[in-house]
Amino acid sequence: MDSYSIEQTKQLSYEVIIDELMSDYGQDILQLVMQYVHNRAIAEDLTQEIFVKCYQALPTFHFNSSLKTWLWRIAINHTKDYLKSWYARNVEAAKEDLFAQVKSADCVEQQVIQQEQDDELVRAVFALPMKYREVIYLCYYEEQTMKEMAEVLQLNESTVKTRLRKAKQLLKKRLERE
Repeated sequence: MDSYSIEQTKQLSYEVIIDELMSDYGQDILQLVMQYVHNRAIAEDLTQEIFVKCYQALPTFHFNSSLKTWLWRIAINHTKDYLKSWYARNVEAAKEDLFAQVKSADCVEQQVIQQEQDDELVRAVFALPMKYREVIYLCYYEEQTMKEMAEVLQLNESTVKTRLRKAKQLLKKRLERE
């Protein structure tokens, strides 16, 4: 069995204490911090920082109070320090604006992608033989019923259904190739 130095033993016991504190009070600390910052992501980051602070400060803990009280005091002080920081007052608001811009950019990107897909579909439709192209056009662009298409094309309804099914199959094959 490995032998540990006194320093390593202390380090291991600190790790055990922090593990227990995190499992016992992690959710409570997160909820406490949420009451201050009203943002889950920031609260999660601050909670991690609080436990890192506790781990670093454990060697100086004198047991004048319970570990829970000590942990709560660190959590409150750390959160208040964060709220007073330049970062919290300036960067977070800008970050939300940036998120809105990214979201808007994503929207533009989606529009460009959609336009490319639409153009690809139109090219594929125009590459179909005329008898299939016309049923696709009437069905999807003019939104006609089978009966209306049959009248316009002067075909039997079952022939229109067959052509539409075949046109969809041809389009699918063409689009999968591209």
